[in-house]
Amino acid sequence: MTTPMPATPYADPAPAQRLERAAAALTAHGFTVEVLDDAAAARTRIKDLIPEGASVFTGASETLRLSGIDEDINTGGRYQAIKPRALAMDRVTGANDIRRLLASPDVIVGSVAALTETGSLVVASGSGSQLPGYAGGAARAIWVVGAQKVVPDLDTALQRVEDHCLPLESARTREAYGWSSAVNRVLILNAEHLPGRGTVLLLREAIGF
Repeated sequence: MTTPMPATPYADPAPAQRLERAAAALTAHGFTVEVLDDAAAARTRIKDLIPEGASVFTGASETLRLSGIDEDINTGGRYQAIKPRALAMDRVTGANDIRRLLASPDVIVGSVAALTETGSLVVASGSGSQLPGYAGGAARAIWVVGAQKVVPDLDTALQRVEDHCLPLESARTREAYGWSSAVNRVLILNAEHLPGRGTVLLLREAIGF
């Protein structure tokens, strides 16, 4: 007789030693990693990392919304914010211009669905709008990652996407738009080959999905 394994507590912050393993693995894979106490520290650090006047696109993220980072970038006037510009354009006649704007900003800021202790970032998306910038289209990428998103490996990361992130995101999109979300695209970033391009702000607290 086998004993069922308990469900992985996907909402619980990972302890310090697991954060350290993830940070060390990311660093070994070419990412720049900063371990910060909380979202408030990340919000302050973002202002140091992004030069004034840069074109910045924020990927859809509860982490950015809850931390205030999304509002800072898109309404603060410090940067050339791409999201409000794209939202103001006609989605039919301006489709190609919108696509180009989102794909190649100076800086893209967002989060991930999971971060493995082996040093991989896992991003799930319904539309895929943030994925070109994350994958290499943006000159720089910054991900703000809550401690609850740290998981042992890729299998657990993908399970976290389906069992934890998708239901929460679907509840959000049903309330906001009237339809459920879907995992239509998944991007796995295993390494960063350009020094200084990819920065992970890994928080000691849980925030976002």
